[in-house]
Amino acid sequence: MTGTPIRTGLRPLDRWAARQKLGLRDDLTTLLVMGGSQGASGINQAMIKSLPFLQGVPLQVIHLSGARDERLVADNYRRENVPAYVAAFHHRMEEVYSAADLLVARAGAASLAEFAAFSLPGILIPFPYATDDHQTRNAEIYAHAQAAILLKESELSGELLARKIRELIENPEQIQRMAANCSRLAPTDAAGRVVTTMEKYTTHEARL
Repeated sequence: MTGTPIRTGLRPLDRWAARQKLGLRDDLTTLLVMGGSQGASGINQAMIKSLPFLQGVPLQVIHLSGARDERLVADNYRRENVPAYVAAFHHRMEEVYSAADLLVARAGAASLAEFAAFSLPGILIPFPYATDDHQTRNAEIYAHAQAAILLKESELSGELLARKIRELIENPEQIQRMAANCSRLAPTDAAGRVVTTMEKYTTHEARL
């Protein structure tokens, strides 16, 4: 097993500096919400529906919504008076990862490797139409390691999502334990192992 390599530039930054760049406060639990390259709409809608149930919870949100829903998502945060940085995408992902305490996201292998590298636990909602349902299997690994909570989109509601978010925010010790478990899933030198494996098989084939 080599693990999934992540980009060299993805390295943790100072949390306060990262939050300042995004216009966020340092005294609130920060939730990152993202749908990945596909399937953002389901997470966007669930998060919008969760906001009325999150009133009074001391949190702020980084929400990467994709281009289609950006205005809708931003309008709902303003309407519910929840502080948020909303953008279609963010090109310096190390900033949003470093600013966040926990996340709501899909469960693609590349994303999970990045979450683990930044010790980011949270709630995984697998994209239900992924090939061979591989995202559910990915999420099950993290849930079994107690690094994430798995929610299926078919069972998802705004109230359920809000309840899971609230339970985590009200239990910072659980977030810390999940973050430690998540960091243990981070691949060590995955890129180097991929190169070594390729060289091994290339050399073997050259001898045939």
